[in-house]
Amino acid sequence: MASENVSSVKEFILLGLTQKPELQIPLFFLFLAIYVVSMVGNLGMIVLIVLNPHLHTPMYYFLFNLSFTDLCYSSVITPKMLVSFVKLNTISHAECMTQLFFFAFFVIDECYILTAMAYDRYAAICKPLLYQVTMSYQVCHLMTTGVYVMGFVGAMAHIVCMLNLTFCDGNIINHYMCDIPPLLKLSCTSTYINELVVYIVVGVNVTVPSLTIFISYTLILSNILGIRSAEGRSKAFSTCGSHVIAVSFFFGAIIFMYLKPSSVSGDEDKVSSIFYTIVGPMLNPFIYSIRNKDVHIALRKTLKKSMFA
Repeated sequence: MASENVSSVKEFILLGLTQKPELQIPLFFLFLAIYVVSMVGNLGMIVLIVLNPHLHTPMYYFLFNLSFTDLCYSSVITPKMLVSFVKLNTISHAECMTQLFFFAFFVIDECYILTAMAYDRYAAICKPLLYQVTMSYQVCHLMTTGVYVMGFVGAMAHIVCMLNLTFCDGNIINHYMCDIPPLLKLSCTSTYINELVVYIVVGVNVTVPSLTIFISYTLILSNILGIRSAEGRSKAFSTCGSHVIAVSFFFGAIIFMYLKPSSVSGDEDKVSSIFYTIVGPMLNPFIYSIRNKDVHIALRKTLKKSMFA
C-alpha cells in the first residue's frame, strides 16, 4: 500500500478495442447488443432454475452459479468498455484495481465451476447408483464454497502484487479494461514478482481444472462407448457435448491470453480476451439450453404461468 502512495499516476486512460473512428459507433452497438443478450440470457437462466423445482438438481445448481458468474464479470467489463467507443475513457487507480480484482475473482470462479460441472457429469454417467450420495446438497455447497474461496485467494494475490508497483509516467492502458499484462507494461518498477504470481496463479487455476475436466471426460467417454443402446449413447453425448464446447472456448482463450509467448502483440491480447470476457458469457446460456429438454420444459411452464397470471 505504501508504494501506491508514491505513484505519480492517479488516473489511467483506457484506449479501448480500436482507435479507428469509422469503427467506433458500429462496435458500440455490436457490443451493446452482445451485453444485452448476455444479461437477458443469464438472468433468464437464473430465473428458470429458481422458479422450476425439477431443475433443483446438482447439474442446474452449478449452471445457476455459472450464469451468476457470467452475469457479474460481464458487467464488470462491458459497460466500461462501451464508454471507450464514444469518449475518452478514464479510470482512477482505485477503480482500476477494483475492476481487476472482481475480474480475476469471477474468471477464476468460472474455471472451477466448469470443473465442478464436469465432475457432476462424471458422477451421473459413471456412477449413477451412487450419484445421490456423491453429489448431495452438502457436497455441492462445499464445492461451491471452494470455488469462491479459490477465486478470492487468486484475485487477492494479483491485487496485493499490483498495489506494490509504482506507475511513474505512463498512464495509457492499451486495452478496454484494467488487465494484468497491459498494467505491467506501465510500471516503472520491477514486475518480476508480478509475472511470477501470474504464472503460478494462472498455471494452477488453469492446469488443475483442465486436468480434472480432461480426466472426467476421458472416463465419461470410455463409459459411454460401453453403453450398448444407441439411444443411451446419444443422450449421454448430448448431455456432455454442450459442456465440452463451453470448456474448450473458455480455457482456450485463457491459455492464449496469459500463458502465451511474449511476442504476441497487445491488439491480439484484446481480441483474445473478448472471447472469454464478453462473447463467452453471452454464449453459455444458449450452449446449455439449445438441446436441453429440461430447460425447454421449464421455459414453457414459466411462460404459461406468466400468461395466465
